[in-house]
Amino acid sequence: MKQRRHTLTVRAAAQGLHEITAEVAGWVAAQDIVEGLLTLFIRHTSASLTIQENADPDVRRDLADFFARIVPEDTVLYRHTAEGPDDMPAHIRAALTATQLSIPVAGARPMLGTWQGIYLFEHRRRPTSREIVLHLSGE
Repeated sequence: MKQRRHTLTVRAAAQGLHEITAEVAGWVAAQDIVEGLLTLFIRHTSASLTIQENADPDVRRDLADFFARIVPEDTVLYRHTAEGPDDMPAHIRAALTATQLSIPVAGARPMLGTWQGIYLFEHRRRPTSREIVLHLSGE
């Protein structure tokens, strides 16, 4: 079995879902592994990863709006406010979503469904860079 690892740095200009499917698929295709398992892990506590529809941008906007409703940015609700009103809500949103994804690989491509895309879900409002570790194992 072969293993490959890479750290993908993604610049998120704003809060919301940022598609990274092309970058991830491009890296997988460049490896010498045709069949295996791809794991993605985000190295942050105020952002997350998700697989979602990549056809209609309204899905991404509706998801962001939903999380804003269920985890509001209201400093009265939280003790941890030293890093701004969006920080503690960002931690909660990350806790409610995923920090790791596992995707089967076949034909040197992630086996995503027709309408699926891989997204960095940025929960902070300010522009930031995020590191996502990609680990591919297989033959």
